[in-house]
This record gives sequence, C-alpha cells and structure tokens, in this order.
Amino acid sequence: MILINLLPHREAARKRRKDQFVASAAAAALMGVAVAGAVFAWYQNHIDAQRARNAFLTQETAKLDEQIKDIAGLKTEILRLKARQTAVENLQSDRNAPVHLLSELVTSVPDGVYLVSMKQDKQSVQMSGVAQSQERVSELLRNLSTQSKHLSRPELVEIVSTVQAISAREQRRVSNFTVRASIVRADTSAAQSADAQPQKQ
Repeated sequence: MILINLLPHREAARKRRKDQFVASAAAAALMGVAVAGAVFAWYQNHIDAQRARNAFLTQETAKLDEQIKDIAGLKTEILRLKARQTAVENLQSDRNAPVHLLSELVTSVPDGVYLVSMKQDKQSVQMSGVAQSQERVSELLRNLSTQSKHLSRPELVEIVSTVQAISAREQRRVSNFTVRASIVRADTSAAQSADAQPQKQ
C-alpha cells in the first residue's frame, strides 16, 4: 500500500528552520547583551576605582601642598632666626672692639706720633694725627699691618707737611696725616668655645 503525504511538509520544514533561526538569533542577542553588560560592568568598575584613586591622590596632594607651605614658612623663620643670631653675635663681638683698638694703639703708635681724632664707620676706622716725620707715619702703618690683631689693611689717606709753632721763637716741620684701616671682627663662636674649654677641664 502506498502512502502519500498530502500535507504541506515543505512549509512545515521552512517554519521549523525559521523558528530555529529566530531562537538562535534571540539566544545570540541575549548572549551579546550579557557579554556587553559584563564588559560595561568591568569597565565601570575600573573607572570607579580610578576615580577613587584620583580623589585619594588629590587629597594627598592638597595635604602635601599644606606641608610644603609649612616647610617654606619654617625655612623663612629659620633664616630670620639666623639673621638675628648673626646680628647678636656681631654686637657681642663689636662690644669689646673699642677697648681692643685702644689697647693695640698704645703699642702700635710709635714715638713721635700722636693721634688727634679717631672715627669709626661700620667696620672701618679712620685716624688722624700729627707725626714728626713721614717716616714715623710709615712706621705706624707698618705696625698696624704686622702687629695688630684687630686692624687690617691700613692705608694712608692723606699726609700734609706743615710748620707747627712750638714756642714764640721755635717752629718745627710736622706731618699731618689721615690713616684708614678695617676692623677685624672676632669670631664669637670660637671665642665662646675657647672660653668654655677651661671650664670643662
């Protein structure tokens, strides 16, 4: 007996293939959406982590900026304190300078020379006086350059020969001179350490 299928089997097969394609496309679309969502979540997670790191770095940078400002203020304050310390040390060193100068001039001024005036301007002292001869002035300059511990670089500013009346009948030729020298500032720290050593012994 011969069986003949009169149903539209081609349309049914075509419909099955179409349904399978739609199902496969839907599954692929769902899988694509899932993969895209996972990738988006992964990137979003990394972006959030990077933003958190950026916010942390911004906060730490602000803290470091404040610390840098504090350090700059401390450096300025240290410089001011050093300047004050230097000023105090200079005052302490200069306090005894006139005494040392006068003490040295007693031994440095040769016979036949006497000083009329002495003027100090910062670290320079200018002396004016009268000498019996120019050789006496040269001896004074030599003594100041070799024997003095508190004066350096003595130089002759001016020397003028004049006649000075000793009495009504006697006159003598003398040399009026002006000498300038630099004051040597003593090292206060060295002086203090030198004073402290005998006390330790």
